[in-house]
Amino acid sequence: MNRFKSLDIFRGFTVAAMILVNNPGNYHHVYPQLEHSAWHGCTFTDLIFPFFLFAVGNSMAFSLKKIEEIPSAVFLKKISKRFLLLFLIGFLLNIFPFVEWNSQHQLEWLPMEKYRYFGVLQRIALCYFCSALLIYYLKDKGAVITSIFLLLFYWLICYIANPNDPYSLEGWFGTAFDVKLFGASHLYHGEGKAFDPEDIWSAPAAISQTVFGYITGKYIIQRLAGKKELIRLFAWGLALIVAGYLWSFAFPINKKIWTSSYCLFTTGIALAFLSLLIYLIEFLKIKGPLYSVFDDFGKNTLFIYCLSGIVPSLCALILIPNTKQNLWDFSYHAIFGNWTNQALGSVLFALFFVFLNCLVALFLRKKNIYIKI
Repeated sequence: MNRFKSLDIFRGFTVAAMILVNNPGNYHHVYPQLEHSAWHGCTFTDLIFPFFLFAVGNSMAFSLKKIEEIPSAVFLKKISKRFLLLFLIGFLLNIFPFVEWNSQHQLEWLPMEKYRYFGVLQRIALCYFCSALLIYYLKDKGAVITSIFLLLFYWLICYIANPNDPYSLEGWFGTAFDVKLFGASHLYHGEGKAFDPEDIWSAPAAISQTVFGYITGKYIIQRLAGKKELIRLFAWGLALIVAGYLWSFAFPINKKIWTSSYCLFTTGIALAFLSLLIYLIEFLKIKGPLYSVFDDFGKNTLFIYCLSGIVPSLCALILIPNTKQNLWDFSYHAIFGNWTNQALGSVLFALFFVFLNCLVALFLRKKNIYIKI
């Protein structure tokens, strides 16, 4: 098995799930598992971003397959270019469409003080860059040891910075640095205050997660020849789930500050889920109705993710005459807003949007268009 289709399906599933949870019809009516934990804990939604980073690591195992043969200058140029492009795309997505409606219902340029620097693609860029450096200069074993050190170091820093209240929204150390360095207005405010879940201070565990994804991808490419190796991979997943859960009693599982226990716990779930996909797809050769859907998403991951962010932003600019709604909200209320079960209507609208993105992914695959950086 030289090419594991299950890795593409895993990546495609993750993108589809991210579109689903990012685009409910009504943010006030969402099933608990389709939104992030209020703080500590782990829902289905909390699994998606770590799955994404784990998949980035898997992909690196292919793109950097002969990493030891790449000259240092060429390697640094390659990963720096990808880092800068990803970061820039993420930043532009944050501020797109660059204008907003003011209180007089007039469009005005988004003021620079509202520009958010961090975001999903920015974190992916940072994790890709740092994990690639670790793998290139420290080799596989050194990268894994360093990743474990980062998990322990992050735990230590969180505790030392504020021993009385290290893991709360108010007590976590990173926010104070973010406010001083970048300014409160440039941070995420989804928690009701300036706090950015994708900043640089909570990145150590996320970088480790990307390294673990790379090691997993390399193991699959080089060693996974039968069920024995697959069982070993699944067992590692279960072991990491248990380790993350036990660690959570001292260092709570928390996506928003990306705790080390959260890293281990979600990496374990990713490993177990990927093992199941490998068994079903590579060994049993099962291709259900969702196989092609996730495969299409997996082939144009970055483009589809960006598109799924651009379309709602553009729809929010279009105001419907004689209503107080933009096109996005109007579409939801016109199709699903009158459902008695509003949470069901909200998720059906999100699924409808996933379906529209699926059509785009299908079109790109039919035209043999694969957009990568």
